[in-house]
Amino acid sequence: MERSNMNTVATEERPALACRSVTKAFGGRAVLKGVDLNLPQGRILGLLGKNGTGKSTLISALAGLEEPDSGTISVGGHDPYRTPSRVFGRIVGLAPQDLGIYPNLTVRDNLRGFGGIQGLSMRQARSRADELIELMGLRPQAATRARDLSGGQKRRLHTAIALVHRPRVLFLDEPTVGADVEARTGILAMVRTMAEQGASIIYTTHYLQEIEHLDAALAFLVDGRISVQGPLDEVVRLYAKASLRVGFVGRPPSHVEGWRMVDGHLEPDHPVSNPEREIAELFRRPSMQDASVNDITVIQPDIESAYRTIMGMDTDDMRQSGTGNGED
Repeated sequence: MERSNMNTVATEERPALACRSVTKAFGGRAVLKGVDLNLPQGRILGLLGKNGTGKSTLISALAGLEEPDSGTISVGGHDPYRTPSRVFGRIVGLAPQDLGIYPNLTVRDNLRGFGGIQGLSMRQARSRADELIELMGLRPQAATRARDLSGGQKRRLHTAIALVHRPRVLFLDEPTVGADVEARTGILAMVRTMAEQGASIIYTTHYLQEIEHLDAALAFLVDGRISVQGPLDEVVRLYAKASLRVGFVGRPPSHVEGWRMVDGHLEPDHPVSNPEREIAELFRRPSMQDASVNDITVIQPDIESAYRTIMGMDTDDMRQSGTGNGED
């Protein structure tokens, strides 16, 4: 497959965030193995990877919560671990996966309180709270205690708290997990608005459609390293591929050369350039003569296809592709 060096998404001389050769191990187990990453000013970067690949660890390191074992990090021109917390805390905003709200306070008081913690004056905190309540669609719940909100409303409040001090760099770690459709729509609209206003955002999610909606650049964390970085359309062009899925009534054929069985369906084990020809050749196979086909699905190249390709890359693939080395 065609490969190119997609080692950086940055176009500015001074990105909002840059890290080089970041490593982190826990109990002798390496989680981050030399991460290189750039985030341009005013852009959204979708950080993708399987569960347990270190995305949350990387977010914690970048946000100043988990000092790496080695490597360098610069966020808004500051080293998170060499800058006073009161200074660095006003540069970044973080909405981790676990909710961080005061259940006995109302939506409005949660936002005002966190505004005060972040150094806003009482007047500023009130104004910002009202602004975020409108932005997140929480006006009907403004006087409701957080414990009485729905799951989606709690998630929106949790995200709004990370924005209360207008951070220049925002970390959103699966912000829509457990959110209903309305909450997800509101959060995505907010993310786009923040980027339009100049914030730089790292966004993790398992919902690939959200990345498409946000038109985010992409970074894939594979085996403790960033394997691929680049604009969404470029990633899809280079790594996505068409495929086929053939379902059966009753027992499927036991073995078809060039095809593999996945969840009861046959899928080709090679790139597909001409789906119609592949299907015609499949039905000429002797092993298919007694098979009863139920459905045939043509899978078009898209972000999900690119994700599957990249997640299947091993360390040698990464090295050969020339990606993930973080050079400018």
